[in-house]
Amino acid sequence: MNTHRYCVIMCGGVGSRFWPFSRNDRPKQFLDFFGTGKSLLQLTVERISPIVGADNIILVTNRQYADIIREQLPQVKPSNILLEPARRNTAPCICWAAHHIQALDPEASIVTLPSDHLVLRETEFHKKIEEGFRFVESGDRLLTLGIQPTGPNTGYGYIQQGVEAKDWAGIRKVKSFTEKPNLEVAKLFLDSGEFFWNAGIFLWSVTAILKAFAQYAPDMAQLFDAPEGVYASDEEPKFIDRIFTLATSISIDYAIMEKADNVYVETVDIGWSDLGTWNALYEASPRNQDRNVTQGCKVLTSGCEGSMFAVSGDKIIVAAGLKDYIVADNGNALLICPLADEQKIRQIVNEVKDRFGEKYV
Repeated sequence: MNTHRYCVIMCGGVGSRFWPFSRNDRPKQFLDFFGTGKSLLQLTVERISPIVGADNIILVTNRQYADIIREQLPQVKPSNILLEPARRNTAPCICWAAHHIQALDPEASIVTLPSDHLVLRETEFHKKIEEGFRFVESGDRLLTLGIQPTGPNTGYGYIQQGVEAKDWAGIRKVKSFTEKPNLEVAKLFLDSGEFFWNAGIFLWSVTAILKAFAQYAPDMAQLFDAPEGVYASDEEPKFIDRIFTLATSISIDYAIMEKADNVYVETVDIGWSDLGTWNALYEASPRNQDRNVTQGCKVLTSGCEGSMFAVSGDKIIVAAGLKDYIVADNGNALLICPLADEQKIRQIVNEVKDRFGEKYV
């Protein structure tokens, strides 16, 4: 195992589109959606462990989830858990983690993973990540993974591929990024054969990503430029507490990837889903003869088709005449919503919070 290879797992999101199962105090990355006895985060750590040793896995999360992470991942060193004092999207998260890793190992290369994705073809995943590491270790390059679309999904970002990288089959220069196009544009993308879904999985050397921050996000680079000896020391948390809330809340895609001229895409077929919505979980789950999915609960249906039932606790769900619906009951909240309207759930959560208070979200 190459000891200069690191993994950064981003696990501080709230997963509001999975409400009411995903809550502020225990969001979806800490939940067991498939009855395996392991959360999505635990599965992510398990998936990358054959490539990156436990000592080189860095978790970046919101401070409120520190206890959950220590409970679920006792094998991860406390010093490898970076606790954000506020939510500021993925660019500040990655910038901090890169500085932390550089202090540990200036020769490091990094794969950055979301904590809540599904990968069914793990052997192929390992092969592609290994290849991606070799690619970014051979030059000043930023690499992202591209997923072959299975339909004109409007909930994903798209990557347009360009010319193939010399001597690297399956890796191409990125021509453009498009964030969540409308249906008509997504269909055009699919027809062209040039576009892939953006998996939000990135690889780079620590030198390349910090150079990119300095060039394309100089304000953020300057903000995280600590005095020598601060990172990977007892002074690091104090420094982060002072500066982190001053960081712009922006994704790594907008801050770096859409601006840089050394961005490449590695096309992969790894059985991937971002599990970002109830519909994504529905598509990833086994269905009965009526195309219904029951998520760890007892359900009696009559005339229901293509629906998702997810209920916590010892309850029986009796439903009739539902077609393509979500029924999700957890704690003090029940959601009944057409699957087609799942993109509205984030707005619904905001309305619930405004009208009824924090305890329901």
